[in-house]
Amino acid sequence: MNTEKQIGDVILEVKDLNMGFGHLHVLKGIDTVIRKGEVVVVIGASGAGKSTFLRCLNRLETPTGGDILFHGESLMRAGHNLNHLREKMGMVFQQFNLFNNLTVLDNITLAPRIVKKQKPAQAEAEAKKLLERVGLADKASAYPSQLSGGQRQRIAIVRALAMNPDVMLFDEPTSALDPEMVGEVLDVMRSLAESGMTMVVVSHEMGFARQVANRILFMEGGRIAEDGTPDEVFGNPKNSRLREFLGKVLH
Repeated sequence: MNTEKQIGDVILEVKDLNMGFGHLHVLKGIDTVIRKGEVVVVIGASGAGKSTFLRCLNRLETPTGGDILFHGESLMRAGHNLNHLREKMGMVFQQFNLFNNLTVLDNITLAPRIVKKQKPAQAEAEAKKLLERVGLADKASAYPSQLSGGQRQRIAIVRALAMNPDVMLFDEPTSALDPEMVGEVLDVMRSLAESGMTMVVVSHEMGFARQVANRILFMEGGRIAEDGTPDEVFGNPKNSRLREFLGKVLH
């Protein structure tokens, strides 16, 4: 599948991105671009800076240096409307972050109604279409506590999609799930990739990365140590630390 996707113009451009917490230098000069329709999977050992990099992209973390351009506009300039940015950059976290006191339908329609000022009937109609797309049309009236972990993560994906984003960010979306529930979430993500959604995915699911990604970024020590296609990264890795990492996770 990764050889068939149509890749378009640059959506995100990252220039010399640095991030520090006190004396800890987490990101050390990241440079990369994300193009329309591209699926970029970020891999690496724990502590490599993967999640921090992802959270910097939509400014959940404030970088200490460098620049991030979204559709050519700097996200680092003073006065930038971050709420407007996040309308166009959906994010799915390790934990589902659903409102337990709201039904599934209300969880999904809350942001479109409040942020995008959609009428309730329109928001609900679009939410129901998305629920059908992920196989959860019958759960619209349920509460999160009544759902499995896999179902809740699929709802979290639908909630982000309801804002009609230009790019979706996934931060280890299957890491909190029981093994038998991982597949149902990855299936939804595969479907999104096939539909042309631009995606940046931090994941330890190497099979998913090999099958779905157009490009894989291997992060090590706060830097992108290797950037290549799945065939390059898995078949002929140049970086010795990448070879060591793959030796551990693939065996």
